[in-house]
Amino acid sequence: MRGAEPIFLPGAGNAAEIAVAGEAALCDRRGALFFPDLGLLCVSDLHLEKGSSFARRGMLVPPYDTAATLLRLQAVIDYYRPRIVVSLGDSFHDDEGSSRLPSRMRLDLSALMAGRDWFWVSGNHDPSPPAGLPGDTVEALAVGALTFRHEPSKKSPPGEIAGHLHPCARIVQRGRSVRRRCFASDGERIVMPAFGAYTGSLNVLDRAYAGLFRPDGLIAYMIGASKVFAIAGAMLRPG
Repeated sequence: MRGAEPIFLPGAGNAAEIAVAGEAALCDRRGALFFPDLGLLCVSDLHLEKGSSFARRGMLVPPYDTAATLLRLQAVIDYYRPRIVVSLGDSFHDDEGSSRLPSRMRLDLSALMAGRDWFWVSGNHDPSPPAGLPGDTVEALAVGALTFRHEPSKKSPPGEIAGHLHPCARIVQRGRSVRRRCFASDGERIVMPAFGAYTGSLNVLDRAYAGLFRPDGLIAYMIGASKVFAIAGAMLRPG
């Protein structure tokens, strides 16, 4: 640290290199987490068919969220070519979202799933298995030292990979405030950013995160337009 200036820690680039419970991982700027040694790609909170869910309640929004999310998902899968994909809960915005998936998008998603192990982790929005889609639905998934689940828990041992909270971080530098989605980690666990196109975010300093991270170990891997920036927790601001 130089004076009071925020320091962009090692890992500024299209993906930040980190370790979670000793397992090497890449925080991709598109919001996916890739474990090279496991051939495992993890995404969280896709919230597919959120637009159609809103429309059913009379809240009209542009119906492009699912298409945009699937295009980004295809891009990260094509890039990393994982053997295993874990969708970390709230893959659909409600329990009937998979039934509303347009046939063309259902075919596109099925094509992405072909030839690899695919796990749907149950979320609070979508506790049931997605209708008409392959893959295994699980409450949680253990892979080596890692445990993948939707909602983080302060009681979990090191190695937890979770979503649900849609983390973001805010810094102020030279009088300018910057707020971005982020991966939040202290090296023992990580909370994933929401991958979906129509998803909000919650500051990592919010009390909802209390007890999840070591106070002196939190790093927010902030997602920029073309890079991921690792920001020490001491430089983060609420809001």
